Amino acid sequence: MAVTVNGQTYYRTAEVCRAVGISRTTLFRWLKEGILNEAVYRDRRGWRLFTQDEVSRLKAEANQINKTN
Repeated sequence: MAVTVNGQTYYRTAEVCRAVGISRTTLFRWLKEGILNEAVYRDRRGWRLFTQDEVSRLKAEANQINKTN
């Protein structure tokens, strides 16, 4: 379930993975590779929180098509 703080909605890792259509392993690998900066926001348990903009960038990355030779 998304969390709203001061009018900003944040999504947890599982929600992001489900919305983007990737696994947790892929999400964490992309964070490690710098495809998306490490999550700036965390809840009191230390769990990552992502904004809608970050989710949109991940969707764009997941749907990217590369031409091969």
